Formats: sequence, structure tokens, C-alpha cells
Amino acid sequence: MVFWQLTINALDPAAQVAFWGPALGYSSTPPTAPDTTWWDLYNFRLGDDETFEDRLFDPDGLRPPIWFQETDDPRTVANRIHLDLYVTGRDRRLSIDDKIALVDSEVVRLVSLGATELSRARSSDEEERAGDSYYTVTLNDPEGNVFCVA
Repeated sequence: MVFWQLTINALDPAAQVAFWGPALGYSSTPPTAPDTTWWDLYNFRLGDDETFEDRLFDPDGLRPPIWFQETDDPRTVANRIHLDLYVTGRDRRLSIDDKIALVDSEVVRLVSLGATELSRARSSDEEERAGDSYYTVTLNDPEGNVFCVA
């Protein structure tokens, strides 16, 4: 298996870390476990500093890290890739009302962190009767990068 990280160009990496850290439950300090060469390298690069200003890590060390690579070029076209945050766990057993409540609650939290809401989408009555309901809110992060909450 190949270790990978998500790299996102950013005008202000520290501001992106301040938003996405709480949004994802990630930390700007690399984990100490599991014992891997990658976590060892990140902890070595950290040196005497307490945190990175441009990187985020899963505190459990299981999911990929994120690096906000500084750039002078603002985003001018649509994202070719974006994050979907599944606060519903994609659990088909949840009613549409429960999905809406979970998503809306998370959207309120993310907006308080600096996100901007763009649109909402809900499954049709037919899809809901068939047991395939969904509810999604599309947002921008503080630099205008699109992401979804479902």
C-alpha cells in the first residue's frame, strides 16, 4: 500500500489549518502512533515547534494527512476535486428527517468556523420511498474551495 497525503493549494495555509482542523477533527501535531516512517519524518521535521502551521493530521494516525501548500495563485476555476463530509455515516437506516437534522447541525458549526453555504439538495419523494434518501449541503471553505456535507 502507498502512503499518501492530500495536498491543497492555499493562499493562507494557517487560515486553512484553523478552519479544516476543527472541521475534520484533525490536529496540527503529527501522531506518535502507529509507529510508521511517515509519522517519524513529520515529528522530526516539527523539531522544537509544537505544531505545523500548514499541515493537519488525523490524531489516530489512520487517515491521510493534509498539507496546505502555499501559493500566490487564487482559485479561479471550479475545483476538480472536493471533500464530502459524511456526518450521517451514509447510514441508510436514518430517516430523511434525521439526516437533515445531522447535516444542518454540522453546517451551522462549519459556517461558524468560516464556511459559506452555497446550495442544498434533497432526494425526491420517489427516491425516499425506495429507501435511497439523501440530503446534501454544498459550501465553500474560507478560500472558496467547494466541499459538501451529507
